[in-house]
Amino acid sequence: MLSRVCRSGSPSFTHRLLPWVQSTTLSRSCRVQPSAIRHVRSWSNIPFITVPLSRAHGKSFAHRSELKHAKRIVVKLGSAVVTRGDECGLALGRLASIVEQVSVLQNQGREMMLVTSGAVAFGKQRLRHEILLSQSVRQALHSGQNQLKEMAIPVLEARACAAAGQSGLMALYEAMFTQYSICAAQILVTNLDFHDEQKRRNLNGTLHELLRMNIVPIVNTNDAVVPPAEPNSDLQGVISVKDNDSLAARLAVEMKTDLLIVLSDVEGLFDNPPGSDDAKLIDIFYPGDQQSVTFGTKSRVGMGGMEAKVKAALWALQGGTSVVIANGTHPKVSGHVITDIVEGKKVGTFFSEVKPAGPTVEQQGEMARSGGRMLATLEPEQRAEIIHHLADLLTDQRDEILLANKKDLEEAEGRLAAPLLKRLSLSTSKLNSLAIGLRQIAASSQDSVGRVLRRTRIAKDLELEQVTVPIGVLLVIFESRPDCLPQVAALAIASGNGLLLKGGKEASHSNRILHLLTQEALSIHGIKEAVQLVNTREEVEDLCRLDKMIDLIIPRGSSQLVRNIQKAAKGIPVMGHSEGICHMYVDSEASVDKVTRLVRDSKCEYPAACNALETLLIHRDLLRTPLFDQIIDMLRVEQVKIHAGPKFASYLTFSPSEVKSLRTEYGDLELCIEVVDSVQEAIDHIHKYGSSHTDVIVTENEKTAEFFLQHVDSACVFWNASTRFSDGYRFGLGAEVGISTSRIHARGPVGLEGLLTTKWLLRGQDHVVSDFSEHGSLKYLHENLPVPQRSTN
Repeated sequence: MLSRVCRSGSPSFTHRLLPWVQSTTLSRSCRVQPSAIRHVRSWSNIPFITVPLSRAHGKSFAHRSELKHAKRIVVKLGSAVVTRGDECGLALGRLASIVEQVSVLQNQGREMMLVTSGAVAFGKQRLRHEILLSQSVRQALHSGQNQLKEMAIPVLEARACAAAGQSGLMALYEAMFTQYSICAAQILVTNLDFHDEQKRRNLNGTLHELLRMNIVPIVNTNDAVVPPAEPNSDLQGVISVKDNDSLAARLAVEMKTDLLIVLSDVEGLFDNPPGSDDAKLIDIFYPGDQQSVTFGTKSRVGMGGMEAKVKAALWALQGGTSVVIANGTHPKVSGHVITDIVEGKKVGTFFSEVKPAGPTVEQQGEMARSGGRMLATLEPEQRAEIIHHLADLLTDQRDEILLANKKDLEEAEGRLAAPLLKRLSLSTSKLNSLAIGLRQIAASSQDSVGRVLRRTRIAKDLELEQVTVPIGVLLVIFESRPDCLPQVAALAIASGNGLLLKGGKEASHSNRILHLLTQEALSIHGIKEAVQLVNTREEVEDLCRLDKMIDLIIPRGSSQLVRNIQKAAKGIPVMGHSEGICHMYVDSEASVDKVTRLVRDSKCEYPAACNALETLLIHRDLLRTPLFDQIIDMLRVEQVKIHAGPKFASYLTFSPSEVKSLRTEYGDLELCIEVVDSVQEAIDHIHKYGSSHTDVIVTENEKTAEFFLQHVDSACVFWNASTRFSDGYRFGLGAEVGISTSRIHARGPVGLEGLLTTKWLLRGQDHVVSDFSEHGSLKYLHENLPVPQRSTN
C-alpha cells in the first residue's frame, strides 16, 4: 500500500498541525516539484556540512569517522521513541526534532528513509477517545443521571489500533516534513512482500523512484493485516520481517544503504542489562561478541528487544550496511542524535567488522586507572627512578627522537603557521632542557604522595590524618607540543596518577616515540600501562564524555582548543586557561634601563607562548618622553605591529591601527598599547580586559608596586620581571602540566603539587559515635598533633 503525500508551506505550523493530530485526516497527494524540493532553507541551527557522499556499496564502514560519507541512510524509530510514556499517543516534540534532523541530512544531498513504529499507539489513543465518547453518550441516555458512572475501557486489539492509527501517523509526518519543503511517501509492507520476487522488485523500484525524486519514504509493517511471526523463519541467510527491527535491516540491505540508525530508549548495547551495577555501554560491537553480552527484557512497548536489534544489526552489517544503535528518547541528546551519528561522534553502539589493532580508549582508561593505582603504591625512590630513567632515554635516544620530529616538520610544512611550527620543533637543546627538568621533578617527588598535612587527636586512641593522594586518571590534550609529553608523563608518574595523552596529529611521529620511551621507563617496575597515548582517531569531544574514567582534563594549546574542551566536558573538571592576555603596566616612576628589556623579553622572546605580553599599559606622564620613544623604537626594530587603544589613539595625530578589541591574545609579534592615568586605572583595566593569567608592574616605587601586587587578581603578579617567568620550570617545579586561571584547586603554573588531592585516615579502637553523646562516656579532644617534617631534597 503506497500513498505519496506533499503539501505546500504554511505560516502557522502549530495551527495546521493540531487538527491533524486530533482528527487524523487522510493524507492528500500532490504533484512533486523537484526544483522546489531541493531548495534549502536556513531554518536549522544544526550546521550544514559538505562531504563527498558517493561510495561503492558492498562493504560497511570500518570506523565512525567514515560515517560522514554515508549517502543513503535508513533511520528506524522504535515504538519507545515514537510513543509517549503512557503508551497512548505520540511524543510530538521528539518526533518534530527527529524530522528536523532527517530534513537537514536530506537537504545536504543524502537519501533518507524512515522505518517507523507508532501506528498502534496513535490508533489506541483515537479508539480510546471514541469508546469513551460512545460510552458517555449511552450512559447519559439510559441512566438519566448527571454524574456518569465509572467507565471501563476494554482491551484494544493491536490490528484494529494499527488500522485506526496509520492515516493519522502519516498525516503527522506530512505536516512536519512540509515545514522543510520535503515530501514524504508512505509504504506499508508485510513479510510476504519480501518473499514474493515480483513484489520485491516492485518495492525496490518504488523506493528507488521516490529517492530519485528527493522524497523521503516512510516505511512501516502493515500491522492491520500482518500475521504472527513464524519461529525460525529467518534461517539460511534471510531475515524474516516480524518487527520493525528486522524490517529496517531487510530494507537497508535490499536498498544497499550505507548506514542504518536504530533509535531506541537505551543508550546503545550494554554488556549487561542496562541499569544493572556492572552494565557498561559497548562503544563498538563486532560479530562474534554476542557471547560477552547478557540481554535483558524488551522495552515497555514494541515487539522486539535488544536481542532482536542486535540480530538485525549483524544481519545488515553482513549485507554491507553500517549500523548504529542509539538512544532516541533522552531529552538532552535526542535533538541532535541522528546528525551526531552521521558526523562520526561517539554516540550509541557502532557495529563494525574491523577490529582495531590496539585497545579502545575505554580499555586504555581502565589500564591507566589500574596502572596509576600501582604507581601510587610504589616507594618514592622507585617513582623517582622511573623519571630518572626517562630523562636518560631522552638524551640517549636523541637521534631517533629528532628523526621522528623531522618527519612531523616535513609533513606540517605549508600547513601550519610559523608559531605552531616553532612549537612543533624539537632540538638537542630542548631535549637537554627536558632532561634537566625531569630530574628536578624526580628530586621533588620524594615526599609527594602520602605526605601528612594535618594530624588531629579526636579522642583518646582516635587519631585523624589528612594525607596527599593522586587525583586519579588525567586526560591531557595538547597541540603541536611534543615536548609536553615527557613533561606531563613525569609529573603524572611523580604524583602517582594514571595518564591518558591526546596529542595533535601534526606531532604523531614525535609523540609515538616519546610515548614508547615513557613506557620503557615505566617497565623497570612493571607498570608500563599507567601512561596511555590515545589514538588520533578519537575525537576530543568524545573523550570529554568519559566521566566515569577520567577525573581531570588538562588542555594545553590554543585558546580555542581550551574553550572547546571546557564546553564539551561533561561532568569532568577542566584545569587550564582559555586565554593568556598578559599585561605590563609601566608606571610613571619606572626605570628607563629596565623597561625596554622587560618589554622586549615579554613580547619578543616567544610571542606564541601563553605567557607572552599582549597589552602594554603606559602612564600618561610618560607620553612624549625619551622613555616612551625608546619603547616604540625597540618595538619597530623587533618588527612588532602596534595596535592603539582608544585613549592612546586620541593622543596621536597619525596613530597605528586602532585595536578592534582590548581583550585580544595575538600570539604573534603584535601588541596593544593603551594609556592610563594611574596605577588604580591600570588595575581596573586588567580586571576588565585581562584573563587572570600573568600581569606585571614596572616601577621603582615600592609602595606602588606592593599596591599593584596585592590588588591585581591574577594567577601570577610580578614586579619588575618579565611575564615569561610564569612557567613551571622557571618556578622550580621541574615542569608544568599547564597554567591554571581557575580559582579552585591549583592556580598559576601547575606542577606536582597541583596533581594531588587529599584523603582522611582515621585510626580508632572500637570507637562509636554514641559514646560521644550527651550521656556518653567519651569527650571530643580535637587536639592538633605535630606533623612529620618533609624531607628537603
